[in-house]
Amino acid sequence: MATPTYANLPAPSPEQGLNRYLQEIRRFPMLEPEEEYMLAKRWVDHQDTDAAHRLVTSHLRLAAKIAMGYRGYGLPQAEVISEANVGLMQAVKRFDPEKGFRLATYAMWWIRASIQEYILRSWSLVKLGTTSAQKKLFFNLRKAKAKLGALEDGDLRPENVRQIAQDLSVTEEEVVSMNRRLSGGDASLNAMVGSDGDSATQWQDWLEDEDADQAESYAERDELEMRRGLLARAMDVLNERERDILMQRRLQDEPVTLEDLSAKYGVSRERIRQIEVRAFEKLQRRMQELAREKGMLETA
Repeated sequence: MATPTYANLPAPSPEQGLNRYLQEIRRFPMLEPEEEYMLAKRWVDHQDTDAAHRLVTSHLRLAAKIAMGYRGYGLPQAEVISEANVGLMQAVKRFDPEKGFRLATYAMWWIRASIQEYILRSWSLVKLGTTSAQKKLFFNLRKAKAKLGALEDGDLRPENVRQIAQDLSVTEEEVVSMNRRLSGGDASLNAMVGSDGDSATQWQDWLEDEDADQAESYAERDELEMRRGLLARAMDVLNERERDILMQRRLQDEPVTLEDLSAKYGVSRERIRQIEVRAFEKLQRRMQELAREKGMLETA
């Protein structure tokens, strides 16, 4: 498949100022589902670069908003947004409108992957560590700290270290080490965005947008619907007992105890736990297979 060109695509730069860039991309209209489908078909069937260009520009706000979620790594925000746009272009290039979901849903995977690859390259794997668990810790530590209310500078409290290590499946030493590495790179929420003089704003001004982001709303809704559909289809891989135990233990607001299920099926509590774990692993593998079939786990 040919690669579309984007000669007139807006690009963020320190000289221009992010404020001006963010204002500029707002002028591109969002697409209705039918219009998006027809544009995507024109690109897939006829390599129509104008159609590809419209698909990209209509989702630049989504790319910028996702990029804003990766503040605090000590990297120029303009470059992070540029990497997000690269991921968006890759998504448009590979998007198949016949799969049954919106471009925003598909593009979110590519945008995040592109940003994360850029951050890892910039920080260097030597500094970060190379295991998947360490990379997961790198990108999820701030969120985990916020969840625990541990936003102050300096070392984490022992109880917070233990909780984060357990939640992210890493050692406590890795949590402490990564927190110290990242603490030095946190950006102030009062830091100015852009260089537009009186029109410059602070990072905190971009944390919440009073106007709903239509592309992100579409993406979140479609992704939730797809995951529900994948879960329902993946359940077929389980037998009746596995399905019942998994639903009772993991898919209810108040999980049934191992003791109650042990009495129901006439086996030990440990046996119920083993069935639950095995069923969950089978379900995960099947959902990943289905996601790949739909193109959601395709890698660049």
